[in-house]
Formats: sequence, structure tokens, C-alpha cells
Amino acid sequence: MAERSTPEKQARIDMQRAREQSEVDTALVRDFAYGGQARWEEHAHVVDLLSKDPTFDHRYRVYLTRKERFKESLKLAKRMHDLQDKHGWTDAQFRMAMENVGESSAYSMHYVAFEPVLRSQASDELLAEYGALIANRGLLGCYLQTELAHGTNVGGLETTATYVPESKEFVINSPTFTSRKWWIGAAGKLATHGVVSALLILPDGKNMGPHLFFVQLRSLDDHRTLPGITLGDIGPKVFGGFSTIDNGYAVFDHVRIPRYYMLSKFAQVTEDGHYRQPPHSKISYGGMLYIRSTMVTGGGWTAAKAATIAIRYATVRRQGSGTPQGLEEQIINYPAVYNRLLPVLSRAYVLLLLGRHLEKAFSAMNEGLARGDTSLLADMHATTSGLKVLVTTAVAQDIETARRALGGHGFSDFSGLGKIYANYIPTTTFEGDNYVLDLQVVRAAVKAYKRYASAPHSDPSTLPPTARYLRLLSEQSAADKATAGWTDPHTSVHLLEQRAAHMIREYAKHENDLDASAPQRVSRAATEAFVAVQVESFIQELPSQLPDKDAHILKDLLTLYLLVTVEGALADLLSFGVFPDCQQTLNGDPTGDLRRAIKRLELKLLPQAIGLTDAFGFTDWELGSALGVYNGAVYEALWDSAQTEPQNQTDVVDGYQEYIKPVLERGRRLAGRSGAKL
Repeated sequence: MAERSTPEKQARIDMQRAREQSEVDTALVRDFAYGGQARWEEHAHVVDLLSKDPTFDHRYRVYLTRKERFKESLKLAKRMHDLQDKHGWTDAQFRMAMENVGESSAYSMHYVAFEPVLRSQASDELLAEYGALIANRGLLGCYLQTELAHGTNVGGLETTATYVPESKEFVINSPTFTSRKWWIGAAGKLATHGVVSALLILPDGKNMGPHLFFVQLRSLDDHRTLPGITLGDIGPKVFGGFSTIDNGYAVFDHVRIPRYYMLSKFAQVTEDGHYRQPPHSKISYGGMLYIRSTMVTGGGWTAAKAATIAIRYATVRRQGSGTPQGLEEQIINYPAVYNRLLPVLSRAYVLLLLGRHLEKAFSAMNEGLARGDTSLLADMHATTSGLKVLVTTAVAQDIETARRALGGHGFSDFSGLGKIYANYIPTTTFEGDNYVLDLQVVRAAVKAYKRYASAPHSDPSTLPPTARYLRLLSEQSAADKATAGWTDPHTSVHLLEQRAAHMIREYAKHENDLDASAPQRVSRAATEAFVAVQVESFIQELPSQLPDKDAHILKDLLTLYLLVTVEGALADLLSFGVFPDCQQTLNGDPTGDLRRAIKRLELKLLPQAIGLTDAFGFTDWELGSALGVYNGAVYEALWDSAQTEPQNQTDVVDGYQEYIKPVLERGRRLAGRSGAKL
């Protein structure tokens, strides 16, 4: 009789078999996901160096206090600079290293939130003096916008920058208790300089609204806070997230800065105190737009990690009813599991492709701004606002969905998903609270609708990319329905566009009498329609980018994203009567075909799941998860991880003599067994 495989041995066998049955060319799809072989190789080279360096051994970080973890993050950043010098890394490679050490770093605020704003909005004079220092991190920056009482509502900021023509200076001041800057990453302890968003006050007292100013915060000699400024850390964050970032506060008491410290590439104040208008009122929002645009790609890689960990574990975890081979069933084969995890996998690929598309669009906008062309700014603002809401809301939910799919082991820190969630969840509120940003998305959509509807001969080509769905409000366009069924991506795209068009029109019609959730529902519909159109274009481009087999697999994966999005939109589609066969409701469920199509597609993709997660190229070091290890040896990995627990270094726990022993003795005494041998 053959020896029965033990669960830990079977896990390795299951992982190997899953790889053997996958048809995905992981190398080709991996290069595609990274945007080319060169990008992948650059990433892999950096990760290889970091993972082999003992400085970046992250196994024991979970046991450090917050203060210790912050100091550890400074050590990691210092080591990365040493490696940059040793290996001649470009600045892009250094940033890549910062993003892959498994810890958020206060240093990231410099190149994500500080440097891009200065590069795009500072004057030539300011950049000539500080550009090299900024590029080489000879000074460290942060972006001071949010205040104690004002966040998303930038127009309500209270910090002031009053121009004094006699000295040709601005006076930066926190005039009220609630004007203290708050939540500022790197301001607590690290940053030496900052870009401060403050109300520009002219000599005549006129308030010109928020503008940006370059302000030194700490001495470059001894790092002490400069006179007139109060800085500090705001304290620990929920779930222990961002423990390595010194989110801080800043208070300014009439701090004077030179006139050219105003970021004046677009708006200026003359020496005698006259204001020169920028070409666009929202041009100072460039920093926020950049951060929001990077959040799409960031969300994609985060969802990719969650999907990889959960799908790998679900592939080797066996539980429940037996198989013909006498084994328990792999949990990935249960509909309740694959129906949760495969949509997360599909979203990860969609967001990576979407992030690349947005990167190009953002570059085009910046090139235009450099020429004084602001035509793309408004649409980019609407696009990034909508995507920021959609991506962060969905990915935060995806991480938790993946964690729950791990069962009880998902509650262990060693799963890796708890840390990912803790560090990702704040994205739903920073750079704009999602519910507030929804209003900006809807405002732009309604504006586009009214302009389009009021034109005597509406030309669909005049619609911005974010509102192309409005063309379907004309009878001729609405009649152009896809009829090839759910396997045709255009079926889903057309429905999602119709949904958005009908909801925007309905919103505009009842603008003065809306229900409370209308902005959120309409914003989601508008953004999902925009994404759906982009996904259809990605699908159309696949045959030119990948061999037929891989192109077909990715087409199925992207189509799954579209179908699941339609499923989430059913209430709206049925409400407006645009769902196929919705008139047949009394004779049966009109949504049944859609849901069965989703299941068929998921079953088709299931054998490819491990290959598709392998194509993300994550090493075990990058994932930091005992449950997501490449070889499937999850039980050994969990055991080994538990051995790092400091409590396990001694048999008798610290505190036994002082606290446990007296309690036990009391209990025996009360039970009349104090002298008995037990």
C-alpha cells in the first residue's frame, strides 16, 4: 500500500501540480505586467540585492515598538543610499528600492509628495538654488496641506501667507488653533523642508486662496526645529499602520520666507504686491493629482500581493469533503473561495494596466502645462478623483476579502495580509476623503452632461474621455447594443456606459432633490464606465502584445473584471431597464445568465490562477507571508515564524513569580488543596 501523503508534504505536491497545469507563460506575462522586460529586470535586480542584505531581514520587525520601528526605517533608508552609491542606482531605482523593503518609509514623502510638486510648480530661481539638493536628498521634504480642522476641503485652509512688500517676504502663520498642520508625513521628525499650502494674503488684505510655499523647517546643521516653528508627531495610527512614518503636526508663528519661496511658476506676486493670475484656478492641485495618479498602480500591486498570498494558500490548503483520492478538497475549488479570489486577481491586472495608461496621460498633461496649455487639467482632475475613490475602496475590500479566505490562519500576523491592510486602509481618506471626492466627480460629469445636452448639434467627439458614455443618450447611439452575449467584453462595456449615462441624466434632473447616496452611486457609475472602456481597449491590444495563448487567458481575466463589475451594478441596470431581458423578471431571474457566465469564466481561469499570480514575480521576501510562500510549504513556514516569537525564548514566562504564581496559590488555598501535590 502506498504511503499516504501528510498534509505538509501534500501542500508542496499541490503547488507543483498547480504550476504544471497552468498554461501561462509566466515570464512573458510578467514582462507585460511590468511594462517590459527591462523594467522587470531592473526590479528583480534591486529586489535581489535587498533580499540578500541582512539589513533588510524583516522577520523580527513585528516585535519592535513603534519608536524602534521608526529608527529601523531610518537605518534601512541609510543602507539604501549606501547601496545606491555602491551600485550606481538611478534615482528611479532608489525609489524602487524604497517601495520594496516591506516597510513604508518617511523618506517616500520626499519623492512622492514633495519633489514632484517643486519640480512642476517652482520658479527657475528656486530650482536653481535647491534643485540639486532636492534631487540628491541633501534636504528632505514633506507636503504640508491638511490641517487639524480642514483636509479634503483645501479652500477652507486657515494657514496664511501674507506678503510684506517692504521686506519682499511672505509671513507664514497659523492664526487659529485649528490651522495647525496635521497628518503631514515626514513632518514629525524627519523633514528639513516642506511645501506649505496656505492662503495667499496680499498687502491690501485680499485673500487669493490657497497657494504653495517652500519653507525650511529644521536646521541642516543639527536638525533642530527653526525658530517660530513647532513640530511633532501626531501619535500611533489605527491597526499599527504606517508605524514607520512620522505623520506630524506643524505650527507657524509669523515665519518669514523670501518672496521667491512662493511656488510661482504659474501664479506670482510682484515685488510691489500685485497678483498675477495662474492660467487655471486648479493648477496648484498638481501635487495631489500626481499622488492620486500613482495610487492606481500602487493599488494594483497591493491587490496583486493579496491575490497571490490568498490563491497560493487556497491551492495547498485542504479541508472539508473528501476527493476520490482520499484527500480533503483543496479550498480553491470551492465556489465560495474562487468566486471571491479570482475577481481580486482580475482587478490587480486591470489596475496595473490602467496605472500605465494614467502615467502616460499625466505626462501629456504636464508637457502641456509646461507650454501653458491647461486643457487637460480639468479632465485629469476628474479622472484621478474618480479613480482614487474606486481603486482605494475596492482594493481595501479586496485585502480583507483575501484575508478572510485564509480562514483562521489569516488572523496571524505571519499571513502578511494584516500589515498590508493596515498600511493600505488610510488611502481611502488621505489625498481626499472618498465620499467628498465623489462630489467632485459628479460635479464634472453633470457639467459635461449639461454642456452636451444643451448643444444644438451635440458632437460626441467633443466629450471628454471621462464622459464619453453621454453619447448613448442619443437614440441612435443607444440603439447600438452588443448582441454577442457575455463572452463579448463590449456587452459589459455598453451596459456600464448606459448605466452611467442614465444615472447622470437622472441626477441632473433631480439635482435639487437628491437622495443621500446619489453622489456615491453616480460617481461609481461614471468611473466604472470610464474604466470599462479602457479595459476594452486593453483587451483589443493584447494580441499585438502577447502570444495567442497568453492573450486569450488575459482576455478572459479582464472580461471577468467587466462581468463582476456589471454584477455589482445590477440594481442600477435593472432600475433603468437597460439590463438584457429585464422585462422578463416575472418569468424568472434575468440576471441568471450573467452569474452563470461569471462562474463558467472563473472555472476556465481556475487552472491558470497560480501561473497568473507567479507572473507578478513576487519573491517570498517581498510578500513577507508564511501562507504565500512560493513552494507551498505553508505549515513549515508558519511553524518557523512562530519560533521567532520572543515569548518562546524562555519556558517560564516573565511575570510568573509576581502574578501567575500568587493567583494559582490563592486558587489552591480556596479549594482546600494548598498542601496537596498536583
